Amino acid sequence: MLFNSFEFIFVFLPITFLIYFIFAKFKWFTAAKVVIVAASIFFYAYWDYRYVLLLFFSIAFNFAVGKLLSRKPNKKILIFGIAVNLGLLGYYKYVDFFLENVNRLFGTSVPLLEVILPLAISFFTFQQIGFLVDSNRGLTKDYNFLNYTLFVVFFPQLIAGPIVQHKDVIPQFQQQTVFNINYENLALGLFIFSSGLFKKVVIADSVALWATPGFDEAASLTFFEAWGSALAYTFQLYFDFSGYSEMAIGLGLMFNIKLPINFFSPYKANSIIDFWRSWHMTLSAFLKDYLYIPLGGNRKGKPRKYMNLFITMLLGGIWHGAGWTFVIWGALHGLYNVINHLYRDIKKKLFPVKSSAVEIAASRSSYFFSLFSFTPARILTFVAVVVGWVFFRAETVNDAVKVLKGMAGFNGIEFGKLEYFPQGLTELVVLIGLYLWVSFAPNTIEFSKRLKPNWKWAMLITGLLIAAILFINRKAEFLYFQF
Repeated sequence: MLFNSFEFIFVFLPITFLIYFIFAKFKWFTAAKVVIVAASIFFYAYWDYRYVLLLFFSIAFNFAVGKLLSRKPNKKILIFGIAVNLGLLGYYKYVDFFLENVNRLFGTSVPLLEVILPLAISFFTFQQIGFLVDSNRGLTKDYNFLNYTLFVVFFPQLIAGPIVQHKDVIPQFQQQTVFNINYENLALGLFIFSSGLFKKVVIADSVALWATPGFDEAASLTFFEAWGSALAYTFQLYFDFSGYSEMAIGLGLMFNIKLPINFFSPYKANSIIDFWRSWHMTLSAFLKDYLYIPLGGNRKGKPRKYMNLFITMLLGGIWHGAGWTFVIWGALHGLYNVINHLYRDIKKKLFPVKSSAVEIAASRSSYFFSLFSFTPARILTFVAVVVGWVFFRAETVNDAVKVLKGMAGFNGIEFGKLEYFPQGLTELVVLIGLYLWVSFAPNTIEFSKRLKPNWKWAMLITGLLIAAILFINRKAEFLYFQF
């Protein structure tokens, strides 16, 4: 079931909301939680019921192993638990990719298994690996099975994140306040949900119509067509995934659950380091806590730090998908990060001067700073990210190289009619407008802090919902569903 569907907005959500809070009103708190679990399982099964048993197994297995580890830490049991999780993820997500490359390398013809990727397996696997590691560290509490199940299957974040940690959500499920309708949370949740829905169906799905033809015909793209296609996908991915994350956050708030922020104006970043602090923030936090730091982080010297950074980003790329395009995308961002950290380390050594009070006071999230810090560093960062997205989007490495050649002008620079942009001027204006929006405008989270319960905000929320609903008929999936 899609968030951007009539059945979700007008049937599933209101029915789940009403039953949950009716049960809570009568103080049937356990039953209310069961309602959310049952609704979440139905939400998952509506997409593909065949993998519900896999989801159940994953939850039961990790809960049991986590209990063992929390009572008596044991490295062997932890390794076993992680291996089972990664084994399942590897089988369902990477086995055909592995067989394809074995066949190509050795000239064999081992038949592919054509395994269907279970929905959300990358997300619920990572969440539960984090739970196992924290259990072994003695950082988990005595959670009961119902609250743990809620942590994994809570429908707003189940399919495509944000990647939540047990310490952030399970304590919320244990509080009595979640059982009372909070009209402030409800209003805020509606606004953030409506904003995310608008981003997805009005913006992301619209610019997708410009990105897809270009990547489908990569070999023939001229300079402006290639850049137009790459930029269209750059904005499609951002508005699609940040839109989904906002819808998840908004839905969580309606049920009095605060999910972590996943995006915070990443295209305002003045460096790749800054970009990864504001893009898919929950994945970045997971990779830092459960991969980069265990590898040694920055504690074992500069060369080891750079290697750890590269490995972390490379594995982050592989997590996104089974294909050489994702490997290259991860390696590219690993290289970006190493260069960025190396530059900062050299700069600190050569110019050991503390930042001025003005620089310290300035915040990238402030409107003033965003407006007047349009630096070459920001442009360079954005271009580097766009180049990375070409590999992320392309079906093959060869296709990505063809698009990049077009962006470099190898296929000519034509100022006339653009084949893949039939309304060239209109589309150009829209892309420029989107770039200015993501570069200077406050993001949804910043904007939501101004929310007040008055008719103006009610009109804004209503307008966003109506505009989005008018576009829902296209019913396009969220891009991150494939990961």
